[in-house]
Amino acid sequence: MIDRLEFFIALARAQHFGRAAEELGITQPTLSAAIKALEDKLGVMLVKRGSRFQGLTAEGEQVLVWARRITGDARTMKEEMRAARHGLSGRIRIAAIPTALAMIPRLTTPFREHHPGVTFSVLSRTSIEVLSLLGNFDIDVGITYLDNEPLGRVVSVPLYSERYQLITAAGTEFADRRSVTWAEVADLPLCLLTPDMQNRRIIDQHLAEAGSVARPTLESNSMIVLFSHIRTGKWSSIMPLNLAETFGFAEPIRAIPIVEPDASHLVGLVAADRQPHTPLVAALLDEAMTLAGDFDAER
Repeated sequence: MIDRLEFFIALARAQHFGRAAEELGITQPTLSAAIKALEDKLGVMLVKRGSRFQGLTAEGEQVLVWARRITGDARTMKEEMRAARHGLSGRIRIAAIPTALAMIPRLTTPFREHHPGVTFSVLSRTSIEVLSLLGNFDIDVGITYLDNEPLGRVVSVPLYSERYQLITAAGTEFADRRSVTWAEVADLPLCLLTPDMQNRRIIDQHLAEAGSVARPTLESNSMIVLFSHIRTGKWSSIMPLNLAETFGFAEPIRAIPIVEPDASHLVGLVAADRQPHTPLVAALLDEAMTLAGDFDAER
């Protein structure tokens, strides 16, 4: 039953029998037979029948919720038994917003020192994707904003506050200023994250509060692309100070506080609101609380 539920979840995720079978490492007839056996066991149709996948039935949507819960509980049980025998081991799947990626080593490095049997998978995703992946049990934890848009049913550990700076090359306009306003930066040639990123929506929001509109001349979902354009001296950007400091620059680059308002937004670790957490997630939440204390001490 657990295997069939895992197959069903994979099908719902892939929205295609062939892709789901490939993901699972089985043949398409094997997948189809497993879904049919699950339907027979439950006495309901789960998948709309046709020449190709056409979606889940209403009953299928209900079963999907239960399937994720049951397989999650089964995974937790297995991990607890493995931890009891051998200590913590396995892979932790993390999805983080782009502006938080640079701080992840401060979480993963000490965690692996304490638990050398653990490995990590780290993805860069939008805040909306982080929550979707978490809700679908496709990741174990996320790192995202906590105080700007709804989070849904999660537990969270606040880590640090993003404070925004104008990041620009030496010799450019405002490079020698001690501070700059949101209204002033709106007129610069800006390179910013794409609008699907919550960081960009935050920036747009503060520019609008200052009576301005963001008109970036370059957009990207990659922080590396933004940094490389800042280095040319032809573009500036708006970024959290901690991110700019983490990347560092070989060339003279200025980080100038943006005021009126002096805005900040809370970033933290989130996990699904379910008990008990897997041993890996519970241990990572504890590590995050230690890291949060370190961030507090640095302020």
